[in-house]
Amino acid sequence: MAYTNDAVLSKLSALNESHESIASTAQWIMFHRRHAATSVQLWLAKLKELPSSKKLNMIYLANEVTQQSKARHKEDFLQAFSPYIAEATTLAYTGANADIQNKLRRVVDVWRDRNIFDRQIQDAMEAKLDEIDKARSTNKVGAFGGSRSMFASSASLTPSLPAELTPLVAPAQNLSKSTPNMKTAINTANTEFDKLVDPANPPPAPPVQAARLSGLLKTLAMAENLVSESMKNRKELVSALEKILATNKEALATEEVHFNELTTRKAVIEAKKQEVELAILGGNNSIKEQTPGDRMSCSPVPEPERPQVEALTPPHVQNHHEDDIYGDLGNPQNGNDANAAPPPVFQQERQFPSATSGIEILSDLASHYQTMPLNGSSKKRKLGTSNDEVFPDLGADDGIDADVAEMLRKDS
Repeated sequence: MAYTNDAVLSKLSALNESHESIASTAQWIMFHRRHAATSVQLWLAKLKELPSSKKLNMIYLANEVTQQSKARHKEDFLQAFSPYIAEATTLAYTGANADIQNKLRRVVDVWRDRNIFDRQIQDAMEAKLDEIDKARSTNKVGAFGGSRSMFASSASLTPSLPAELTPLVAPAQNLSKSTPNMKTAINTANTEFDKLVDPANPPPAPPVQAARLSGLLKTLAMAENLVSESMKNRKELVSALEKILATNKEALATEEVHFNELTTRKAVIEAKKQEVELAILGGNNSIKEQTPGDRMSCSPVPEPERPQVEALTPPHVQNHHEDDIYGDLGNPQNGNDANAAPPPVFQQERQFPSATSGIEILSDLASHYQTMPLNGSSKKRKLGTSNDEVFPDLGADDGIDADVAEMLRKDS
């Protein structure tokens, strides 16, 4: 079939998900590699028109063409797909279900592992896919009330991995990614091989048979590459496991030495404990075997002498202040002189009005004054015949001020 735009669109419209359809279409497009740029533009235009389920087939076709070109060192289609592959992958990824998105992710991972496209193109493509995933997760959170706890990923719920198992993560992840593609490629290659070599099937025409053989060779080569990649990942995983195994064997040997040492020490301590217990039991038996006479003959233990205790009551100290106050009369508190006169009792000073006469003042004082001996004398004296007041003898000058005496003289 001659190369025309309609022929290319016809091939793309007839494309299905079977490997045979994808491989035959890729061979026809690669045969006309001189029109690589036109074929890629028509491919992108057709991809935009197809639904999500059909867009995956277009990505598979691009994968077949680019990988075959890379293997044959033909750069025509690699250069033609590079400007559009990120956009095409994003279009196929947007709005697709989880199964299709996972398949697209596996194709993108294969491109990265085999360096099909430049690193910048690969990074840009993966960044766009990550943005779509992030936007989808944000929309889910908003739709369900902003709670992330119920929709958290399984990785966030997984407990932290021990440090010694960290080297196993990368090989295990690579192996898990490559295994599904490898199994699919092996099944496809085996199926096509059985069909082609089955003697029950009549041989086709030589040109058709040559094309089928060529397609089978490519299928076998792809399966071989996937198996080789899986073997590489598995060898890395086995190597990491062997290192962990060697480390754990060394740790186990050290722990066994510690275990034997602790067991030996435990046995020694148990034997010593039994020896001490037997010694204690032997001492008790020897005490019980003593006769009563032996016990009575034992001299009692002498009691220790009582310690000398200093008296707590201090001796009496003479109060010299009392001697200064009482003099030869003795201290009334000690009871030395029972006949000693009591101390004088002083009455509170009385207040008188300013208009009171001297006689009235003296009369009032005399009525409240206690009779007491002064200077050893107890004589009394009359001050006047009119009042018959009796006053104590106050001494030679009677203890009266000159002003008071003058007042008394005038009143008399």
